[in-house]
Amino acid sequence: MIHKSKAIKSLVPDAVFSEREGVVDWQSPELTEPTEAEISAEIARLEALEPMVLLRRERNRRLVASDWTQTPDVPSSIKNPWFTYRQELRDITDQYTSLDDVVWPEKPL
Repeated sequence: MIHKSKAIKSLVPDAVFSEREGVVDWQSPELTEPTEAEISAEIARLEALEPMVLLRRERNRRLVASDWTQTPDVPSSIKNPWFTYRQELRDITDQYTSLDDVVWPEKPL
């Protein structure tokens, strides 16, 4: 669930405000405060993006876990299969839109 404050920050990144129990205290008079309709629309937009955010987060976690395989001192017999695996991970976001559907590539042995 996307909170109101996240939607406001997305709409007006430089705004200073506080939000408590849905009530916004706008402290940036030089910036236009978004309307409730704008905030609601932004919440809906961000929620629609959330499955891809989660997919990228998991993909990135898997990439980081395999970073060691691409260092200069790793032999090519190890590096090459892992290079292919890592490319398949990068391509995941071209093929899938949610963690619910994804079929992860197999790690090389």
